[in-house]
Amino acid sequence: MTSPQLDPVRIGMLFSETGVTSVIETSQRIGTVLAVEEINSTGGIHGRELQLVSHDPQSRPSLYRSLAEKLIVEDGIRVIAGCYMSSTRKAVIPVLERWNALLLYPTLYEGFEYSRNVFYTGAAPNQNSVQLAEFMTRKFGSRVFMVGSDYVYPYESNRIMSDLVLERGGEKVAEVYLPLEAKRADFDGLVRQIKAAGPDFIFSTVVGESTAMLYRAYREAGLDPERMPIASLTTCEAEVKQMGAEFAAGHITSAPYFQSVDSPANRRIVPALQKRFGPEQIANQCLEAAYFQIHLLADAMRRADPDDVESLLRALPGSEFDAPQGRVRIDEQNHHTHLRPRIGRVNASGQFDILEESKDRVRPDPYLVSHTLQDWSVRTGLRSRA
Repeated sequence: MTSPQLDPVRIGMLFSETGVTSVIETSQRIGTVLAVEEINSTGGIHGRELQLVSHDPQSRPSLYRSLAEKLIVEDGIRVIAGCYMSSTRKAVIPVLERWNALLLYPTLYEGFEYSRNVFYTGAAPNQNSVQLAEFMTRKFGSRVFMVGSDYVYPYESNRIMSDLVLERGGEKVAEVYLPLEAKRADFDGLVRQIKAAGPDFIFSTVVGESTAMLYRAYREAGLDPERMPIASLTTCEAEVKQMGAEFAAGHITSAPYFQSVDSPANRRIVPALQKRFGPEQIANQCLEAAYFQIHLLADAMRRADPDDVESLLRALPGSEFDAPQGRVRIDEQNHHTHLRPRIGRVNASGQFDILEESKDRVRPDPYLVSHTLQDWSVRTGLRSRA
């Protein structure tokens, strides 16, 4: 009979393989699988293999909730890696707190949240929104047209961006939301509104399949990203590949990671990713966070009881790892992650030219308690690579 100490350590995985956000969530699933295979190839957790138990929540918040409960109650899972949209994370949190399970959440989000049962490995607003607002108003002007998908993250993210732009004496020209299932004609109409308003830049919190429709409608309307670009926190390499580089070129994204980052870890990971999943596979900020959070978890499991949530809650805070973006750390106070902000512009090949980056990783401040834009430029020392 197998010894319990050598039984696999099972981890739940909730990333959509179907539905409106399946493209980006598929990349998060790939990042998770790559990390698990790396960990298992070096002996797992004290000889115990990591084993993924996966379900497809189809981009539907209600299904995330029911599948999270299934993983915990029926499958006996104590740790889940998953969720993309904030609506899906918020659907899962009550289940986690009821059963005292953990979620590793590898997606940028709007901040203003804390749960002892969640570890947030994507960027908080002071690690992407602040940098984007400063860069765009400095380089292009302060009149912004805001467009988002109709759910919680875009509303909250646009609220934060509004505050940051207004702080610099700017103006919100308009704020428009479209359904997650919006059609191409909806975006043609939206772009006509943008063209008539003539903002200095567009701030997009559109996600999923709508992203490609927005950028294509922009390009086909003859708008010029050199003069009035789309600035985003969510448009990464996955969406660029989906829409085609010719539609994304010239537009701006703020993120802790781009595939073009020049670091020892990234020079190792990108070839490994393409060898395992095919030469056309590309990395992005959500894949990278999904990848490094599993390594952080494995580090904590080696120092704790991997089957005990309370033990992991003590071990995960303070954990560090040399991620592709640079060394990351889970904050001991708020369960968010110290990350390295960057500003990138899409080039003709569909990759991001990194225009500016922070010298050091930035401590997460999800509630923007002590932040001002003026403090940012002094505190982090952004340097130009343009």
